[in-house]
This record gives sequence, structure tokens and C-alpha cells, in this order.
Amino acid sequence: MTDQVTRIHVGASAGHDAYDVLVGRQLLGELGSLIGTKAQRVAVIHPEALASTGEALRDDLAEQGYEAVAIQVPNAEEAKTVEVAAYCWKALGQSGFTRTDVIVGVGGGATTDLAGFVAASWLRGVRWVAVPTTVLAMVDAAVGGKTGINTAEGKNLVGAFHPPAGVLCDLAALDSLPVNDYVSGLAEIIKAGFISDPVILDLIEEDPAAARTPEGPHTAELIVRSIQVKADVVSSDLKESGLREILNYGHTLAHAIEKNERYKWRHGAAVSVGMVFAAELGRLAGRLDDATADRHKAVLASVGLPLTYRGDQWSKLLQTMQVDKKSRGNLLRFIVLDGLAKPTVLEGPDPAHLVAAYGEVSA
Repeated sequence: MTDQVTRIHVGASAGHDAYDVLVGRQLLGELGSLIGTKAQRVAVIHPEALASTGEALRDDLAEQGYEAVAIQVPNAEEAKTVEVAAYCWKALGQSGFTRTDVIVGVGGGATTDLAGFVAASWLRGVRWVAVPTTVLAMVDAAVGGKTGINTAEGKNLVGAFHPPAGVLCDLAALDSLPVNDYVSGLAEIIKAGFISDPVILDLIEEDPAAARTPEGPHTAELIVRSIQVKADVVSSDLKESGLREILNYGHTLAHAIEKNERYKWRHGAAVSVGMVFAAELGRLAGRLDDATADRHKAVLASVGLPLTYRGDQWSKLLQTMQVDKKSRGNLLRFIVLDGLAKPTVLEGPDPAHLVAAYGEVSA
């Protein structure tokens, strides 16, 4: 797949408008069309690490005639707090932001989560555009409309479903991404392969070293295929009432690990461990065949993702998972596989299976 622009359509759902995800290079020229002519003001929310990018984008929008303001927020998960959200609300209020104005979120998944939540909550909802700059944000956080912030009790427990007006995935942003951040994003791509599109797994297995770098021959195809998986799901189920739960494969344990590490672990690293756990849980429950369960470890390890976590933390992780937003009452719920690309819900798993599955990922 070449670097031509690929347009992925995310259908209207639950009263929210349809939108497009653009994947390619040199895409910022498309931003004005997504912002639209009704907007007078544009707020560019960006992390400290992308200060120069945020300022350049603000200047470019000002040249196009918008009243543009740049709002700098902390890097990574430190941005996803109610205090930072309140700081953004204050900036919008001081700028006279109205319901026809637009927010642009530029950065990784934490930034787009925050920007979307700020957009959802300001004046009960204003339009926003996501400009993800990491693999993780492109294939997961910026697509689908789930926005949110963290609390001391857990990750993404406060949020709203508020899809963007459009998403610009400029692959050039990945060229300077640190290798560990790039590889972390591969976990969500591999997840899409296991739950829906096995061609993704085939492409990675063909040349794992090439999959670890944006210069690899299949980079654009891997990202497009992963986004398509998510687009298909959220077009059918925006608010996680059924089908969308499959996107949480590996995430129940992953979110508990992230909280336990005070969000110092990369999301993709935690998801990698979570998928190994979920595969073993599926195998122990008699759902998943040995070959597919073992394939998880092989594919994830081949690109350098972790397979284990601290064995002495199980009780803490279990307690956190019991208040996970995917739980129902006192019942734990996990997404497992009945086979390759056959995700299903496992509710109230045998406690002995949980312990044994965690033994598989214990270091």
C-alpha cells in the first residue's frame, strides 16, 4: 500500500453524525474543510511535547481567518485529569467559545481523549477534530468517539461518547516517534488482528522487524486495516451496548496494570500482557484452541512487546478489575476468543481459571 490518501468512513450511530478518517501524508490541508465555515474560533489542544506543532497549527489556522488559540496541556496520561479539563474550559470561556466553534486535538491518545471530553462537555457538546500523532492514537484513541479522563479510582471512569467531526492520520508524524512508543501502538493493531482481521497477523509475522518501524512496507496497510476494524464496530455500536465490547480484548487486565503503575506503563505494553492473559483465560475456559492461544505470545514477542507482569500484584489487580467500567454488578466480564477472529464475552469466570491465567503472565 502506498502513501496515497485512504478515506475510511465511520457511519452515523446513536444520533451522532458520520465522519471520515483520513490516512496518508501531508493531510493538514484537509483540516479547514473539517472545521467548516460556521466556526469563528478554533482551540488547538496539544501536549507540551508538541508545543511547536501546536503553535504552528494555530498560526496556520489564523492565516485562514479563524480566531485560533493554542491550549498546552501536560504530556501523556498526566493530561487526563479533571484539573486539566477545567483549565481547558477556562481557556475556552476566556476566548468566548460558542457552540459553532471547533476544538482540534493534536497528539497521542491521552491528548485526543482529553480534547474529545472537553469538546463533549463544553456547552453540552461542540465539534472537534482529532489529529493523532502516534500509532496508538491513530488506530484506537482518536477513532470511535469514546472520550474521557482518569480519576484516582481508575482509568477513563469519567467520560462521554462524542465522536469527532473527522480524523487526520498523517503518517509523517510517525517518522520521529520513539521506537518504544511506536511498538506500543502495535499492540492495538495486533488486537485488531486477533478479534477481526487475521491478515494483520500475517503481515506482521511476514517481517516482524519491518513492523516495528514506520519505514516498513506494510505500515500504511496495518494502520488502515486496524482503523477499518474499529470503524466497522463503532458504526454498529457507538455506546458499547453489545458488539463494541470486543474492542476491549486484553483491556480489563491492562487498565488494572496501568492504574497499578500509576500510568507510567505504556498502554500498548499493558494491553499486550492483557491479551496473553485473555488468551490463556479463553483456553482454560475451553473456548480457545492451543495454537491460537500460543500465537498471541509469538506475535507479541516478535515485535518486542512484553508478555509478563509482576506476580505478586494479583490481589491488587483483581480488586481494580472489579470496579472496571466493563463489569456488571459483582460480575467480572472479559472478552475472550472462541477461535481466531471470533470474540465473545466470558462473564463471571471461574476464580481458579483467573488465578491460573495470571500465572501465565506472572514474572
